Amino acid sequence: MNAALERKIIRWLHILASIPIIGYVYGPVSTIPEAVIAVRWGILPAVALSGLWLWKGPWVKRLFR
Repeated sequence: MNAALERKIIRWLHILASIPIIGYVYGPVSTIPEAVIAVRWGILPAVALSGLWLWKGPWVKRLFR
């Protein structure tokens, strides 16, 4: 897998995983206890880590080469 394809896949996963966060902030998701736990402890950290990887991933890869 080349770098451009990897970045495109991670970017789309980052965008799609952000949709439940938008529902949590602006929609009725915050009233469902199971969804709140999933967003707070699963989806939000995953989106944060994928964003960090999109930002600093090339630097980390270069560091470990």
